[in-house]
Amino acid sequence: MYMLAKVRSAAVVGLETRPVEIEVDISSGSLPAFNIVGLGDKAVEESRERVRSAIKNVGAEFPKHRITVNLAPADLPKEGSTYDLPIAVGLLLGNGYLKSDLSDALFLGELSLDGALRPTPGVLPMVLFAKENGLKRVFLPKVNAGEAAIVEGLNIYGVENLAEMIDHLQGITVLTPQKPTKIAAMGGDCPDDDLADIKGQEQAKRAAEIAAAGGHNLLLQGPPGAGKTMLARAIAGILPDLTMNEALEVTKIYSVIGMLPPDRPLITRRPFRNPHHTTSHIGLVGGGTHPKPGEISLAHRGVLFMDEFPEFPRHVLEAMRQPLEDGVITVSRSAGTLSFPAKFILIAAANPCPCGFLGDPKHQCRCSSFQIEKYKKRVSGPILDRIDLVVNCPAIPAEKLSGIAPGESSAQVKSRIQKARTRQTRRFKNTKLTCNAEMSTREVKKFCPLDKEILQHLEQAVGALGISARGYFRIVKVARTIADLSGSENILQDHITEALQYRWHEI
Repeated sequence: MYMLAKVRSAAVVGLETRPVEIEVDISSGSLPAFNIVGLGDKAVEESRERVRSAIKNVGAEFPKHRITVNLAPADLPKEGSTYDLPIAVGLLLGNGYLKSDLSDALFLGELSLDGALRPTPGVLPMVLFAKENGLKRVFLPKVNAGEAAIVEGLNIYGVENLAEMIDHLQGITVLTPQKPTKIAAMGGDCPDDDLADIKGQEQAKRAAEIAAAGGHNLLLQGPPGAGKTMLARAIAGILPDLTMNEALEVTKIYSVIGMLPPDRPLITRRPFRNPHHTTSHIGLVGGGTHPKPGEISLAHRGVLFMDEFPEFPRHVLEAMRQPLEDGVITVSRSAGTLSFPAKFILIAAANPCPCGFLGDPKHQCRCSSFQIEKYKKRVSGPILDRIDLVVNCPAIPAEKLSGIAPGESSAQVKSRIQKARTRQTRRFKNTKLTCNAEMSTREVKKFCPLDKEILQHLEQAVGALGISARGYFRIVKVARTIADLSGSENILQDHITEALQYRWHEI
């Protein structure tokens, strides 16, 4: 006796999850056939052979009739091998081999030919979707169970193979739900670069501290070997710890792309991304036939380090205008528009000229004035206007390196930054803001009041330096961060003065 079977699954579109219902119809008396409809890609079409072999190899009965599988809704594109397991369960329900009420369950996973379950990307957003929609159980590959168990309030069943799941649904051998994954049980790796290892560059270190404390963008300029790359890597070690909500945001992105480490179901350390200057437009901002997040989204809540900043193609840099301003990147395609989060700290490094030795007292610059001017124009004014702090990293003579006393360690600086972020969290407790750099113009006026004398001083400086309106408000936000680092409730004139000295747009 055959019947129409329905099984719940899900699809990830961008970073959003949509419900997918697997409908399986088995028509007795018809010639054998196995068709999958519902706008699936090549991987979905190939599910027929994987499911057929998996069911036969675990000893279950495969229907020898006309089988029609519909992935509803039919107008939603489906991609990947996530639907193997729900299709197999639907077939076993349809031919009467399984008799279970699965209306409260979600099924995800790719089947191998012997019935084993392979890892599946995008598990976390789909499990969050299951909880939001009132489902009680999730069946998925065992290797993904730790990631899924981050979401509490569901019974997560990590399954090794199809036979194991069939025995569970038939009540023969009951599986034990996965224990909840606790963030406290996992810690981030220690960074390789420590601020104490960087000799000199005190102004650059101070700028790095301000950038990390307030989430501000930073441009480091200097000759080769001055320590710009080392300083950028050290910034990853002084960033404040991720909150649970931030960790979930970052983990969802890496889960969808399939970059989540198998031994780290929850990302607890802020990302540090370092794309090469030959990275394409799509590689940096995201996109593709089936749009996926790019490097700027992989750096969400962390650091995007762009070494050799002027060497990036100009159209690639210009594509960063929106995410630098709004913290989100919008990718438009004929099939629709998707948005990916991109709230990152941009750390850019640049040489003063193509050879890197312009102004160096011990090395002669080999560049012509035309080459230097062309090099500087590779980065547009609007991009530079979105960078809050610009500092020079001069070369330190080798003979002086041994005589420079070690500076503060990353742990000491991080302690101050954590306190500054705690002040910002209290300030923005009734908003969606997490740091000073995220404030809009209206919020700057609300949270950063200035005394009359300080305001007059700032306006005079802005007028004399020809700073834009955007630059004006970014100076105030940087000053607010400097005040937080010093423990001051109000922005003082010293804080404004220090913020102004970083507002230099010449590279």
